[in-house]
Amino acid sequence: MKDAEMLLIDHLGELRKRIIITLLTFAVFFIVSFIYVQDIYHWLIRDLDAKLAVLGPSDILWVYFMISGVISIALTIPVAAYQTWLFVSPALSKNESKTALSYIPALFLLFIAGLSFGYFVVYPMVLDFLMKLSDGEFQTFFTSEKYFKFMINLTLPFGFLFEIPLVVMFLTSIGLVNPKLLSKARKLAYFGLVVVAVLITPPDFMSDFLVTIPLLILYEFSITLSKIVYRKKQKKQESNVIELKKPS
Repeated sequence: MKDAEMLLIDHLGELRKRIIITLLTFAVFFIVSFIYVQDIYHWLIRDLDAKLAVLGPSDILWVYFMISGVISIALTIPVAAYQTWLFVSPALSKNESKTALSYIPALFLLFIAGLSFGYFVVYPMVLDFLMKLSDGEFQTFFTSEKYFKFMINLTLPFGFLFEIPLVVMFLTSIGLVNPKLLSKARKLAYFGLVVVAVLITPPDFMSDFLVTIPLLILYEFSITLSKIVYRKKQKKQESNVIELKKPS
């Protein structure tokens, strides 16, 4: 019983250490981002014809915090992933540990790709649609808080959605999922992705189509990657069995 308690305390201490390192990294990136936040702000509103309004002095600080926070999250992802790997690696086999470590750079790159897709494709498309609805009917008046909330809500989810292929590869490598399971769940996954696309885009077919198709392609790409990982895993297991059967 005492050994179990000591083991639990050691695990909790290790987890605490990894969380603290991740939070400190986030804080450092947040401070650096906040130093340059005005330049980032001007770049983000470069296509707007008018200046954004604020309803109070605190709104300015809140917008700067929000921009710095999103940038800090993106930059902290590889560090958080590495700290997670350090925590769980003792419980993984040598091959699983190497595989998980190799995924960390791709994790960051896919998150940036998702943000880019949301910002450069989805966000301008949705904003243009909404502006056309108000053309000649309403006087448009944007506050900075509303504008950046709108922008982040349309871009940040894609950063996480683009992680799907990598997550599928990792889960396949450790045996939690396989290509057959993903193929069987295709209809349910398609339905979920279509719902996501409809919820984050304007109510017109073209917008839904332009967002849904990349998400479905992403899922099919995940199945293909899962097949590759699964075949390699099976071949390795077969070779290990043959090696064991060889006479010494």
